[in-house]
Amino acid sequence: MNYKIYTDGACRGNPGPSGAGGVILDPSGVLVAEVCEYLGIVTNNVAEYHALRLTLERAVELGIKNVNVLMDSKLVVEQVMGRWQIKNQNLREINEQILDIVANFDSITFTHIYRNFNQHADRLANQAIN
Repeated sequence: MNYKIYTDGACRGNPGPSGAGGVILDPSGVLVAEVCEYLGIVTNNVAEYHALRLTLERAVELGIKNVNVLMDSKLVVEQVMGRWQIKNQNLREINEQILDIVANFDSITFTHIYRNFNQHADRLANQAIN
């Protein structure tokens, strides 16, 4: 059975003060862990990537092996899946880190969702900035 991971990055200005938020739910929908971290001054895309990286790292720490990742950044979803080219060197480096982390899972999927379905992770990302 798969856990669900929701991630979001927030940025006030672009670049600007940024935060990462993530939520891990067990297969029955019970909250297992939250990630909430201030990232400093970065772009929104960098914040989205870091939110994914930090939440996946937390899932690995918890020994989770099967996940469905849901996020509202189509850019990150498409780039992590290898369907879109990564031109920015900073994003390429974080993407490589994420791919290394992905190797720890038995199964993992990435799905783009609309922002209104990602409110918990969004709240955590904004809380990190505050």
